[in-house]
Amino acid sequence: MSEQDKHIQTPEADAAQAGVMRLDQQAFNARYRLNPKVKQKPGLREENVLLSVRHLKQYFFMGKGANRQKLKAVSDISFDLKEGECLGIVGESGCGKTTTGRSIIRLYDITSGAIYYRGVRISAGDRWNRKEIKWTRIRAQEKLKALQEGKPCDETAEQIETRVRQVAETQRAKIKQIKFDNANVSRKLLNEIQMIFQDPVGSLDPRMTVEDIIQEGLRIQGFHNRQENHRKVVEMLQKVGLVEEHASRYPHEFSGGQKQRIGIARALIMNPKLLICDEPISALDVSIRAQIINLLNDLKRELNLSIIFIAHDLSVVKYFCDVIVVMYFGKVVEKAPSDELFAHPMHPYTRSLLSAIPKPNPRTERLRKRITYNPAEAHDYGHGDEPALREVTPGHFVYCNEAEFARYAEELRGAEA
Repeated sequence: MSEQDKHIQTPEADAAQAGVMRLDQQAFNARYRLNPKVKQKPGLREENVLLSVRHLKQYFFMGKGANRQKLKAVSDISFDLKEGECLGIVGESGCGKTTTGRSIIRLYDITSGAIYYRGVRISAGDRWNRKEIKWTRIRAQEKLKALQEGKPCDETAEQIETRVRQVAETQRAKIKQIKFDNANVSRKLLNEIQMIFQDPVGSLDPRMTVEDIIQEGLRIQGFHNRQENHRKVVEMLQKVGLVEEHASRYPHEFSGGQKQRIGIARALIMNPKLLICDEPISALDVSIRAQIINLLNDLKRELNLSIIFIAHDLSVVKYFCDVIVVMYFGKVVEKAPSDELFAHPMHPYTRSLLSAIPKPNPRTERLRKRITYNPAEAHDYGHGDEPALREVTPGHFVYCNEAEFARYAEELRGAEA
């Protein structure tokens, strides 16, 4: 048999393969108690993508009527996280890092876009779909008005009305599916995503003992065996560097580093596969920071965790993360593997962040030049050349227009020469 014949699929083979895929899908649905009508992308599971964020937008609305204002906290960001990978999100305060993490874990109802976990849509927003209906109608009214005035148009009145009706029907069906997906999310699937919050003091209830704090998630999920729950709590406390005697104490009796360890234990006792760490070391001393980072690194290897690590300190992210996403004003301005980002930073904001990292050598520290990022001076986005997230090299994405893209590609070729 020739090599070409080996790759020819017979109808019987195609049917057998389709049958296996249906059985795998049924087994997956049964394992996570999924409603089969919820939208899924099995291709993401085949590519080993644990989490996929697609065109995420998170807006907050304030006021009513004429005084209603809109805050764009996160504006159209996309990224993938593979199993066992650690992805770092960095940027200045207020750039949308924490909002992104809270949107993934469904603490917020997202405005637009979609979030897929294990290929299942766990959250989606319908603002884009509603706006598509609205602006299709507005543009149709403009064309109908032009027709009435005798101006040339590429469509007849009947064609315009048919198109508007089709767009409205399509988008209403998508909105209905989005509402269904949001209302029928598998709780078992969401339990695999846990979060370590930024403030180790504010995230722990001062009226509850450490054991009650860590056990709370287990009790919510229906585990009411006191002895078994106590055993799990003690085991988790020891795993994060605490002892059994700490279980009966209250949060105010612990230091900042110990409180953060309690927060880590509370997340890990749910046996997560994806851990969102929201600046877990920002409120800690330098020596305690190293302990928490080493602890997370050990737990990542031991439990095969996938981690989203949100931080300000790029030097920490370089040590801890495989891929780094740089955010500015709610947008992703650069995304690349950790070593590639530090070796060839492209976006001016990324270079500004890297220039702020202090150097331990006092001689080189005196020569360090601080780069200030001013968007008005760094970019020229006029003349219809709009910026977008473009792939400069495989895996290295930069938010730029065509002119900047050509310049970055030339710089990279010069650096490699």
